[in-house]
Parts: sequence; structure tokens; C-alpha cells
Amino acid sequence: MQRNNRTDLSIVCTLIIPAAAWLSGLLFLSASATAALESTERIVWRKIPITLDLGVGQERLVHFPSPVSVGLPEHLQGRLRIQSSAGTVYWLAQHPFPPTRILVRATDDSQVYLLDVAAPLQGGSTSPVEIALPRQPPVASTEPVPAGPSTHGYVSLTRFAAQQLYAPQRLQTPLPGAVRVPVPAKPVALVRGGAVVAVPLASWRSGPRYVTAVKLTNTSPQAQELLAQGLRGEWLAATFQHHRLLPAGDEADHTVVYLISDRPFSGLF
Repeated sequence: MQRNNRTDLSIVCTLIIPAAAWLSGLLFLSASATAALESTERIVWRKIPITLDLGVGQERLVHFPSPVSVGLPEHLQGRLRIQSSAGTVYWLAQHPFPPTRILVRATDDSQVYLLDVAAPLQGGSTSPVEIALPRQPPVASTEPVPAGPSTHGYVSLTRFAAQQLYAPQRLQTPLPGAVRVPVPAKPVALVRGGAVVAVPLASWRSGPRYVTAVKLTNTSPQAQELLAQGLRGEWLAATFQHHRLLPAGDEADHTVVYLISDRPFSGLF
């Protein structure tokens, strides 16, 4: 198995890849994310119980904004199997049952969700569901705001962030109008599945757009493939420095993803 090259030379070479190559990668990731979005039902939690119909014998996934615990009613024991991992709940109806209200609670007690779950004799759905929280109103910032709208594209923003982190200072190219903004350096539930830990490193704003560099570390004994559709949140673009993480403890068990958004990173989690 070929290991990821970690030398400074490889990083510099990566940074000077022609813009066309960067753009083609971003377009591929955007297309992948669009395909995933089309097959996933997205519901915003507004305190109204969410209806979830299950097909008997068919597993259905529901993604929550953070890790959760599920209260299974006693009368559904043996009729409904529930497994929860890193914010994703796996529902499997083993027998038909009428609509039943089930309480799902965030493990940090920040949210409680109500689901009306049923398994009819016929029908039901297997489409994944992603439950999101309503957008919060923007918080006033004391950071200076660049004059005029940003004209920098996704490629320029991503390359700028990568240079700021890894390129020697003599090779760093200023990006007019880009300013650094604070971002909490604590783990966030960015990657589905629970095997990869995500910690923000730095974030910048250029006009209405933000680019945030996030370190991804594999904590499992198995290699992990990184895909844009495996990320939580609403991103305009996502670019991985490496698409494969080797098992935990290997020198190539970590990488960085560059995320572009129209809101501050901290407001997306």
C-alpha cells in the first residue's frame, strides 16, 4: 500500500498544481454531493413531530446533527431494532406496527426530537433522512469587513488556506480582502460514522464566503476513505488534501479538508 507523501516538497508541489486541476476536483466533489443530496430527504427540526415510515425488513438511516440516544417503547421490543452511532440512527422494522411516537435525545441534552414512526404492512421507505437544526441569526462580528463583494473563487480560497497552513512564508501569496476569523479549536461532528475526528485549525472570510481548514484524524484500526457526501453541514465546496486515511497510529492517519461556506463555520454546528 502506498503511503501519503508528507514531505514539505510534496506539499509545495501540491500548492502549485494548475488551477484547472483544482477546479476539476472541486467540480467532481460538487457533483458527488449533489447526487447524495438528491437521494437524502432533508428535514429541518421545528418542534413538529417528524413522520418516519419504515418498510418491514428494510433498514432506514436517519442522520442527526449530533450523537443521540433513542427511547424505545416497551411494546415495540422485538418489532423494531434501533442502533445508534455517531449521530446516525439505524431503524429496522422486524414486524409491522402502527404509528408510535418515539423520543430521540441529543446525548449532550441540547435537543430533544419527536418522531412518529410506523411500519405499515405494505410500503414504507428506505431513503436516508437528514435532520437539521434551523439556521441561527448571524452574530455581530467585531472583525473588519472587506470592502465590496468577494471576487475570489473556490479554487483561490482553497489554495490560499492551504498556503497559509503549509507553504513557506516566502511562497505564500496574499489574498486581497481575506481576513482571518476565530474558530473554536475543539472536535466537531463533521464526518459521519464516528471513526474520524474533526478539529478546526483556522478560518478566513473573503466577502460573503468563508474557507475553513479542518484536521481529520482516523481513530479506528481500519483505513478510511473520505467522501464529500460523508460530511455533515451545508458546504459550497469541500476539498480533501488526501482522500484516504491509514489506520490510527500510522503517520498517514490524518489529513486536512478545506470547506467553503456562506456562513461562519461555528454557526454550522
